[in-house]
Amino acid sequence: MTREVVLDTETTGMNPLQGDRIVEIGALELLNHMPTGRTYHVYLNPDRDMPDGAFRVHGLSAEFLADKPRFHDIADEFLAFVAEATLVIHNADFDMGFLNAELGRIGRDPLPMERAVDTVRMARRKYPGAPASLDALCRRFGIDNAHRTLHGALLDSELLAEVYLQLIGGREPGFRLVGDAGGAGAADDAGAVPVARPDRAPRPHAATAAELEAHAAFLARLKDPIWTRGEA
Repeated sequence: MTREVVLDTETTGMNPLQGDRIVEIGALELLNHMPTGRTYHVYLNPDRDMPDGAFRVHGLSAEFLADKPRFHDIADEFLAFVAEATLVIHNADFDMGFLNAELGRIGRDPLPMERAVDTVRMARRKYPGAPASLDALCRRFGIDNAHRTLHGALLDSELLAEVYLQLIGGREPGFRLVGDAGGAGAADDAGAVPVARPDRAPRPHAATAAELEAHAAFLARLKDPIWTRGEA
C-alpha cells in the first residue's frame, strides 16, 4: 500500500536561514493515490513580526499567531503524521528547507529530500513552457479554486492533492479495462457479467439491377475505362 502525504506550509518570508519561520502547516493523507480523509493542520507562533508582504499572501497576522504553539511543541505529532510517507509538495525545495530549518533548531534530524515529490517539476516536465503555479494547474485541470482568495496551508494541500492526481494520470492512474491474469484488474474482470447479443444476419451488399444499369451508362461515357479492359 502506497502512503503519501500532500503538504504545504506558510511562512514569514522566503529564507529560513535569515530568520524566516513557518507559521502554518497543512497536510493530508493519500493511500494508493486516494484521499483517506486524514489531515493535519496547525498554526504556529513564529516569535517574530509578520512582514507586510507575507501577510498579504496568507493573511496571518502576528496578533493572530501570538497564542499559537511553537514548532517544538508540535514536532512530535507532525513527524508522527508524516511518518515514512512520500511527501508531495509544490516547490519542494522551499517547504523542505523551512521544515528542516525548524527541525534543526530543536536538534532533530532533517527530512531527506529524496522523500519529496515536487509537483512543480512534474508539471514542467509534462507541460514544458506552461505556467506551473498551483492556480494555473487548477485552471488547466478544471479544479475549482474560487475560494482560494489567500494562501492557506490546508486548503492548498487539498487543491494540490487534486492537481497531483491529475499529473499522475487521474484519480485511478493504474486503471485498466482488462486485467492481466492474477494482476490488479483480475478481480474486477472475474465479476464481470457477460452481455448476450443476438446474431444479426449480414446485410446484402450486391448491386441492384438499376445500379448495374446506371454504372454501365456511366462507363459508356468514358474513353477506355479500366473497368472494361480485358472483357471479351
